[in-house]
Amino acid sequence: MNNPVPNKGKDVAKPTFVSSISPPIPAKMPKEVKEISKFFKKIEKPSLKKSYTQASTANLDSRVTSSNITINTLKIKEMFPSLSNKKINSIQKVITGSNNKLKPRINMTTKGPFRKQVIVPMSNDLGKRFTKDSSSHIININCALRSIKSNTCVDFICTDNKGIIISTNNVISNSDLQEIEKYVKNSLLANDDSIASPRLPQSKFYLKIVDILYFVNKSNTHVASEDIEHILKNNHIFNNIIHASKPHIIKISPNSDMAIIWIDIWDTQNGNNAKKVINRHFNIGNIVTTVRGANMNPGVPQCKNCWKWRHSTGVCHIQGSKCVKCNSPHLTDNHQEFA
Repeated sequence: MNNPVPNKGKDVAKPTFVSSISPPIPAKMPKEVKEISKFFKKIEKPSLKKSYTQASTANLDSRVTSSNITINTLKIKEMFPSLSNKKINSIQKVITGSNNKLKPRINMTTKGPFRKQVIVPMSNDLGKRFTKDSSSHIININCALRSIKSNTCVDFICTDNKGIIISTNNVISNSDLQEIEKYVKNSLLANDDSIASPRLPQSKFYLKIVDILYFVNKSNTHVASEDIEHILKNNHIFNNIIHASKPHIIKISPNSDMAIIWIDIWDTQNGNNAKKVINRHFNIGNIVTTVRGANMNPGVPQCKNCWKWRHSTGVCHIQGSKCVKCNSPHLTDNHQEFA
């Protein structure tokens, strides 16, 4: 007899094969990748090449945080309770290495006056004669400027120790300067030598000439400023350079035969003319001298309103003006009437 087949006619489940390899992880969306990447920092590989500054400061601990500074400050305060806050800060700067002083920089130029004005150099007598009728001169100059289609207008005219100052609403051009020069010379009927050409205000630049002999031809007579002026005018290096004052000659030491010549020139704030002269060499006789930049020494300002020192006229708080002779509240020109 045949043995009966078990589970005949029923669906028998096929055996499944279980793999040891895990199924693949589904890909993340771009937004999810961005959110996950926030929690991980990129490890930057240290560069093998180092600059000179990096190599020199490698031993210094650059990871000085604010918490470390406060902890060090508290420790210093506990150890030395009698020290003031300034001394504690100075000690802290020495510890952190932030007390390194920068190399001082030479400041060779002073801050110039306001550029919206014109300086016409002339004598005091011509300046007083011109400013007697300032209102009519302002009207005539404005008419002359309008005739050349200029947008510049004259606001007021005043006198100065250099000449007259014509204040304008804008920085004027070369054509405006020529028109003002023509009017001033025609109105005063003066010679061309007595009135210099008008110019815009400039800054004063300080220079010095080194490596020069103090005595002339091994004699007892020293170099005069007039001789230096004559040499500088005839030298091509100093072409188109206007001197602000006479050269000042100073001996290096009482026992030395060398001197330094200090010269002041008019220049812009950028020092365009001075840059052409600095570190240039030229001959004074058979000696080769060098031009260097010098620290500015503008001196102490004096107010021409109250005649006190240490402040300029533009920042004076006194209303009106005082007499330079008696310090009374009237102009110096009217001293005989009010004295």
